[in-house]
Amino acid sequence: LVEPKKYPHQDANSRAAGADDILEGARVVATLEEALEGCSVVLGTSARDRRIPWPLLDPREAADRCLHTWEADHEAEIALVFGREYAGLTNAELQRCQYHIHIPADPEFSSLNLATAVQVLTYEARMAWLKYTQQPTHMPEIEATGMLGTAPATHESLELFYEHLQQTLIEIDFLDPAKPRHLMARLRRVYGRSQLKKSEVNILRGILTETQKAARGEVRQRRGEHV
Repeated sequence: LVEPKKYPHQDANSRAAGADDILEGARVVATLEEALEGCSVVLGTSARDRRIPWPLLDPREAADRCLHTWEADHEAEIALVFGREYAGLTNAELQRCQYHIHIPADPEFSSLNLATAVQVLTYEARMAWLKYTQQPTHMPEIEATGMLGTAPATHESLELFYEHLQQTLIEIDFLDPAKPRHLMARLRRVYGRSQLKKSEVNILRGILTETQKAARGEVRQRRGEHV
């Protein structure tokens, strides 16, 4: 942090969302020159075109550049320099950077706020590192399923659902058994693409049951109601 106006500050702690250790470990310096001491590669962010041509990278290219630098020297220090929230980096500060990074946002809204710019660049750096170390960039299917708290629907439960769906469509006169027009085949294709979970099939069958009751004119007593 280069000459921050408010540090430490309670607002920063509350916005850190559990990353207090990063705030506590931040190094505070008086000048950019002091912050860049010992750095092998310095990359500065900018949303504006500059009169003097400068090596320009997008966030993904910048992440690759950082990785290549680390490959050549594991002890190398690399700096990503972000400017002020309201004005970014000055021309003089950008001239201290070997590379400029430009996030290709909408030209009419090219200036991103500081937090967004940091998030974009750190995301690309993380993805580059995962690729380099051959780590998965997505959550394993088993873990993802476990987090959802449900398992995939079985073939048997899906077939019962399709039978229930067909019967309901017949009862509400949406499906004519004499002229089905491949409706059920099309619906199977729609639901098949969704890879329904067990709990989702239960929800859909509950909807079908209530639809059948309504079509038959059955009165449904809600909890707490008296007939």
